[in-house]
Amino acid sequence: FQQLAMHLAPHPDVARILAHIPTLKLHMTGSMMGATVEQFNHAKSQMGTLKEDPGNEAKLKIYALFKQATQGPCNTPKPGMLDFIGKAKWDAWKSLGSVSQEDARQQYVDLIDSLLAAEGPAVAAQPTGSAATFETLLVSTEDNITTICLNRPQKKNAITVEMYNEVIKALAQAGKDDSVITVITGSGDFYCSGNDLTNFTKIPEGGIEQMAKNAGELLREFVKAFIDFPKPLIAVINGPAVGVSVTLLGLFEIVYATERATFHTPFSQLGQSPEGCSSYTFPKIMGNAKASEMLLFNKKLTAVQACAQGLVTEVFPDSSFQTEVATRLKAYAKLPRNSLALSKQLIRGTEKERLHTVNDQEVERLVERWLSDECMQAIMSFFQAKAKL
Repeated sequence: FQQLAMHLAPHPDVARILAHIPTLKLHMTGSMMGATVEQFNHAKSQMGTLKEDPGNEAKLKIYALFKQATQGPCNTPKPGMLDFIGKAKWDAWKSLGSVSQEDARQQYVDLIDSLLAAEGPAVAAQPTGSAATFETLLVSTEDNITTICLNRPQKKNAITVEMYNEVIKALAQAGKDDSVITVITGSGDFYCSGNDLTNFTKIPEGGIEQMAKNAGELLREFVKAFIDFPKPLIAVINGPAVGVSVTLLGLFEIVYATERATFHTPFSQLGQSPEGCSSYTFPKIMGNAKASEMLLFNKKLTAVQACAQGLVTEVFPDSSFQTEVATRLKAYAKLPRNSLALSKQLIRGTEKERLHTVNDQEVERLVERWLSDECMQAIMSFFQAKAKL
């Protein structure tokens, strides 16, 4: 967030939010003498192994403790009022007052240790007959069914750059294994909450233009993996679905949903535009008027409404959802694998070229949107509203 803000026009609300981010209150857990330099350096190296973004508050505290531990109390002039990034960092450092360098080292070590402990041990699934492992997915093959489960339940399965790459990898693997069908579902109460907007805060050396270009190419390959997937693909929507997790549904053969699922594509709210070939598949599935309600005007559909409009194949009571869907999937998995794959190729083959063209057009438009002031301000407003919660 801080990096992204550096590339935007100054905004007083953002400055106010960043300037008032509270500092973490830490309790000394180490020796009264503080952490050693070796322990401090080890913690510094361990920080790079964090899988999850610790959040703005923790990152400011890490910065402040590092400066206090290595340079002592804040001794630099206060940044100008328009330098709201520098001001937030200066405020965080200044708030430590006369904390000694030894105590700052200890607090830094304690903070990194607590963040690592909160993440717990890494969970990686190893599919049958494969050495591939995943950090953001649970992938398994059983009874001729390969299941790809989005596995960031604490973040409502929001899609990070890492998850994008891992889904591409998992689909490539599933397309070549001995399974008959492939299922995508989510872990926890959400199917997927769409893009993790912290993706937009990781600005590479090339600036926002490079970030937009990289994101566009990744999205193109991600959607392409669904367009080209050779086997029947079934979505099992176990809860609310948002953004790209919804727009992709037009590329699935079957979509099963629990009655408590919802479907939301809030693109215009975030200054963005549709992806996942939805600008083509949604009007084809539900007609222009209903597609426009979703893709242009952010209408959220219930599972029953989505089913009535053809986006969802069937809706099940939440209490029996898993059992009933499992019964259907097991029956499909007993069908001849090659027959299903060849039949899908006939159906998909008639419009595959069209889908790739639409994907290219959608990505091109999205890259333009990501670089627009309108999109950047919408994302900033999202973080501002989130900070107020």
